Amino acid sequence: MNYDVIVLGSGPGGYVSAIRASQLGLKVAVIEKESLGGICLNWGCIPTKALLKSAQVFEYINHAEDYGITVKEANADFPAIIKRSRDVADGMSNGIAYLLKKNKVEVIYGFGKVKPGNKVAVTVDGKVADYSAKNIIIATGARSRQLPNLPQDGKKIIGYRDALALAKAPKKMVIVGSGAIGVEFAYFYNAMGTEVTVVEFMPNIVPVEDIDISKQLQRSFKKSGIKVMTNSSVEKVDTTGSVCKVLIKTKKGEETIECDVVLSAVGIVANIENIGLEEVGIKTEKGKILVDDYYNTNVNGYHAIGDVLPNHSLAHVASAEGITCVEKIAGQNPEPIDYGNIPGCTYASPEIASVGMTEVAAKEAGYEIKVGKFPFTASGKASAAGHKDGFVKVIFDAKYGEWLGCHMIGYNVTELIAEAVVARKLETTGHEVLKAIHPHPTMSEAVMEAVADAYDEVIHI
Repeated sequence: MNYDVIVLGSGPGGYVSAIRASQLGLKVAVIEKESLGGICLNWGCIPTKALLKSAQVFEYINHAEDYGITVKEANADFPAIIKRSRDVADGMSNGIAYLLKKNKVEVIYGFGKVKPGNKVAVTVDGKVADYSAKNIIIATGARSRQLPNLPQDGKKIIGYRDALALAKAPKKMVIVGSGAIGVEFAYFYNAMGTEVTVVEFMPNIVPVEDIDISKQLQRSFKKSGIKVMTNSSVEKVDTTGSVCKVLIKTKKGEETIECDVVLSAVGIVANIENIGLEEVGIKTEKGKILVDDYYNTNVNGYHAIGDVLPNHSLAHVASAEGITCVEKIAGQNPEPIDYGNIPGCTYASPEIASVGMTEVAAKEAGYEIKVGKFPFTASGKASAAGHKDGFVKVIFDAKYGEWLGCHMIGYNVTELIAEAVVARKLETTGHEVLKAIHPHPTMSEAVMEAVADAYDEVIHI
């Protein structure tokens, strides 16, 4: 039962770490208390995208006449949509099992708890077994944050996990929080015919995004019939009756909205309780584990990656951290992750994708900037596809041409952002992007056009 590496958790941080470690010749085990793939594959990224695809197909059918096609009648079979989502998630989880087996990673099912002396205790059905490893990687992820005034009961006040498996679409829903989880579910349930209200405490929805992106999403949501309340907070929810009575505090005063279900989407909290951190002496701060550039904790032989860290809580970040961590363990010399070049994607409709600084952040950092924007209304591909909402916005340092930020909102833009990520990694200048010929007609040429706008060379607007 001795290993080179034991990974606690099999999410996109854990299973990727394990496979990479095995590729590097290390003897590896993964400990998982529930389903391989963690929250992302089973109750997060993957099943939500399956739901959103169903919503998109349903919307296409309902607007088929816009494309010259007549469809007599279409109905959303909500249980079948949920089932498809679960089937997709199950298929992906089975795929992870195959990958781990292929790479000779041992899977140990049970609840893992780190112990001093480079050991992990695994509890299964009340029985405890100890395993030891030279290196232990904590990748236990996170769960839905619960607020005292929004106690989740799984029926009337729910979290994202419950929202993925409701028996039927509610007639009315209030969503608290407008981050990625909140707006993705807002789009899905609105498409299913639910009357959706989004309540956001900050002045703008998707508050981490560039202000222009936030404004555009709010306009698009309004057009879709989604009610958005900013500068507002849910004070309490009365669930004693047949419906929820949601008391919302706004700048104008208090307002009560009745609905069937309240979805709390106010962020996540790391799973670091009761896993032995205190006994081992691993340092934490504000509910997160502290690590160095290579994910070493303060205790030798113990590492941590993913949502348990005070970094970006994103699947692709957890995977990258895991790879960097085990490559360092294996004696390689990996480059530390540049957290200033992490892409963020939100899969509502329209989609949002961004990387780097917002316009406000660039100005606050003291840069003299060039800003370019290209609307999809001027894109031939977007017009042909029937998706003219949105734009690409780019921000460059006026002095050296450094690409400071890229922000997109529109159809399928999550597939476009990698260009900006790679270009920034390669320290590409605006002129180099502008002179790289982009294919026509594509959504991607909007990136080149936005750069052209920043440098006063734009032709198509």
